[in-house]
Amino acid sequence: MQGRVLRDGTASQCEVPRDSRFPECPGKVDWMRARWTSDPCYAFYGVDGSDCSFLIYLSEVEWFCPPLPWRNHTSTPTQHTQQTKSPKRQAAFRTDLSVLLDQVGGGKESLSFMKRRIRRLAPQWATAANRLGAKLGQRWRDQKKILIHVGFLTEESGDVFSPKVLKGGPLGEMVQWADILTALHVLGHNLKISMSVKELQGIMLKVVFNRGSCPLTGPLPFDLIYTDYHGLQQMKQHMGLSLKKHKCHIRVIDTFGTEPAYNHEEYATLHGYRTNWGYWNLNARQYMTMFPHTPDNSFMGFVSEELNETEKRSIQQNKVNNMAVVYGKEASMWKGKDSFLEILHKYMEVHGTVYYETQRPPEVPAFVKNHGLLPQHELQQLLRKAKLFIGFGFPYEGPAPLEAIANGCIFLQPKFQPPHSSLNHEFFRGKPTSREVFSQHPYAEEYIGRPYVMTVDYNNSLEFDSAVKEIMRTKVEPYLPYEYTCEGMLERVHAYIQNQDFCVPEPPWPPLSSLRLLVSQEGQSCVEACQSAGFICEPAHFRFVNNKEALRGLEVQCEVVDSEINHILPAFSVMRRECSLQREPLLFSCAGHSPKYRRLCPCRDFLRGQVALCRDCL
Repeated sequence: MQGRVLRDGTASQCEVPRDSRFPECPGKVDWMRARWTSDPCYAFYGVDGSDCSFLIYLSEVEWFCPPLPWRNHTSTPTQHTQQTKSPKRQAAFRTDLSVLLDQVGGGKESLSFMKRRIRRLAPQWATAANRLGAKLGQRWRDQKKILIHVGFLTEESGDVFSPKVLKGGPLGEMVQWADILTALHVLGHNLKISMSVKELQGIMLKVVFNRGSCPLTGPLPFDLIYTDYHGLQQMKQHMGLSLKKHKCHIRVIDTFGTEPAYNHEEYATLHGYRTNWGYWNLNARQYMTMFPHTPDNSFMGFVSEELNETEKRSIQQNKVNNMAVVYGKEASMWKGKDSFLEILHKYMEVHGTVYYETQRPPEVPAFVKNHGLLPQHELQQLLRKAKLFIGFGFPYEGPAPLEAIANGCIFLQPKFQPPHSSLNHEFFRGKPTSREVFSQHPYAEEYIGRPYVMTVDYNNSLEFDSAVKEIMRTKVEPYLPYEYTCEGMLERVHAYIQNQDFCVPEPPWPPLSSLRLLVSQEGQSCVEACQSAGFICEPAHFRFVNNKEALRGLEVQCEVVDSEINHILPAFSVMRRECSLQREPLLFSCAGHSPKYRRLCPCRDFLRGQVALCRDCL
């Protein structure tokens, strides 16, 4: 035993480290001391009962402890399973989507819906690929090997979406996944698509082998893995501890966003942020949202159909000035909406697209012309004639308002007073975010705004009445923000794939040239502070401002500068002359705020119409 210790480090070199980046290390060493003989796989990896062997195993096979400085890290116990890196291949744009359509498969209404969408938008993706190709010129683009596992559509996740596709159920997630698959394919990457746990198992069995209680140790033959929260849970079941090793490759498609306080497992548990989601200890930018509402995350988005000039002219000639279409396919959404529908009916012909099987839903007033659930192209024809698309307050943040505005409608939506959040609203309860939602579609309100979007208090009948009259007087052209065009999405996803790297300690992107350091007011988050100055908060830049030099540069008076673990840091208290820096990089958060502290906020510039990218980001 003693000879082993001397060969692999002295006893003093094998003290159990206390490192905030590896909080589970001491507990795992205790477990190994008691249980290392419980499975022969530990001995296979050189564990012999000494603390040195435990630390070597826990830092090089299971990754719970920090690497030992005296070890030769080029020859780990799993070295023989590592593949030599294959040579880089250049990605080439693709405009033929037939291979992708075969890969998506079938047998489910949700997959049929996604394939119909992919086919319908194929010409727009082809045009966008040609435009982006011309913009990027001869620039080299790495072709990545990408695994896509759509967890929410698997039977094991209780797929509630597929049976409702033809019954007015939510389609937003399917819209987004169809567009993500298409963007990755068009950009020329090598895709492996899994829509069931069985497919995932088949892929993972080829990837990794398992030795009893020890982690799966095979190399990962993918550069990136796109999944969702359901898929992440399923991967954990099939990859075990090796998920921890490979998690920097994962991107989680997450509609409503995950804030850092909910993502850090220990912090969330201790401070009341623990939910059924979150707690994966990822870099918060690995979560990818539907709208750019959470700068701590990356904005993935989706696309809306873009009209050509002929279609735009035709729409403007054929608009019916007194025609409104209601945003609400399920009858339950119409309950209690009679009062403002009556006002609307005074001025406009009201149309609905509410699903029903045999009888007209009783919740829909008699004066409403209900078309039933319409296929996409028929809904589009209806929107091209209508002047107004009106929201009832639910669903939140869906694709439909963008489609309506792109077809020349004005979108009217309710203002929420007080704002809806996980603190006061059932829909958001349990979601890993404290974000406050001030209207049904905050993106439409903040990034598009008047004259295309009007946000009013529906409880104030005078305000509602005057809004309807103003809409009838207002002329608008079809409008679609660049970031929701096929080209905008391709540009953004291209930039992420070529530049985002969460497997290196200090990623160089976005470039430091985009940083603008600001200080928030007390009680103000960095999201708000940056936004009010015309910038966006950039969490990747926190590491550049989390230091005494930044405080000195701002001429902040600090009697004490300490470092703590708290999602509002770095920050300072003017009253107490206390300054605090962040000790846990996973808790750098644009979203945090405190009434007692002013925060150091790393803001950045952004491209017009492409908020995800800074001016030097492409």
